[in-house]
Amino acid sequence: MRKRLIHWLFDQTQKVYTQFLKRNHIPWNISTAQLLHYPKESFGFHLGEFLNKNNFELIAKVERHDAYHTLCGYGTNVEDEIALQYLCLGNGKHSPYMFGAIVLGTLILPDYFRYYYRSFKIGKNANKFHHFDFKEVLPLNFEDFRQAIFSRNYINSVSILSIPKK
Repeated sequence: MRKRLIHWLFDQTQKVYTQFLKRNHIPWNISTAQLLHYPKESFGFHLGEFLNKNNFELIAKVERHDAYHTLCGYGTNVEDEIALQYLCLGNGKHSPYMFGAIVLGTLILPDYFRYYYRSFKIGKNANKFHHFDFKEVLPLNFEDFRQAIFSRNYINSVSILSIPKK
């Protein structure tokens, strides 16, 4: 029930956020199908795979959020969404939406705080990435880009970074 509440809040606030706080952002106008035409080793292709696997299209004006998922290896369930916000906070990103997601997510799902804190530390230890224009990053080699941001240990563990089992 708590996770459904957070999911509903994300859906409701995302529309307002993109309409009013992102009005000066220019949409990428790139579809998942177009991303999947990038070379297989590119960041764009990996982003397309992430979107395709989750049956998503990029959300206009907040495309970088799915780029963060792709770069950092986080899933799309509620706990991963909140943990990704913590990772971005650790990396130096600041936005009203991020702070709201962190506060509400922590209050509503405090049982995942260790996962959130671990994600914050990962972001703190990574090279800064939150400021990149991710549309410009699409042609870059995914592995090279990821290695420039994260430690080798993180990259090797990203597949087992999932939420701790209860």
